[in-house]
Amino acid sequence: MLAERWQKLSFFEQMANIGSEVERAIGWRKKGNLKYSNLAFERALELLDLTIDEPKNRERRRELLRLREVLADYFFASNSFSSSDTLWHNYFYPFNWAARLT
Repeated sequence: MLAERWQKLSFFEQMANIGSEVERAIGWRKKGNLKYSNLAFERALELLDLTIDEPKNRERRRELLRLREVLADYFFASNSFSSSDTLWHNYFYPFNWAARLT
């Protein structure tokens, strides 16, 4: 059911929703609630995987897979890409703006 509804969203709406979950994960982590942070991040990965599997996003797949790699590194590994909360906010914010225009 989720996959069917997800397919109806534009790419910008999909990315904005993923960004919301990433922001939620960051917010919970800042508050020291790692359980909720991990749940929000897992949700972000679930939505990102749906976006990656979406046929209309085939040409964006390389960037989406890299995004998944860097996000996982930031939340669960050594942050070897030197990401930050601000970087993620700046990455996802334009998708929110674009989604509102569509």
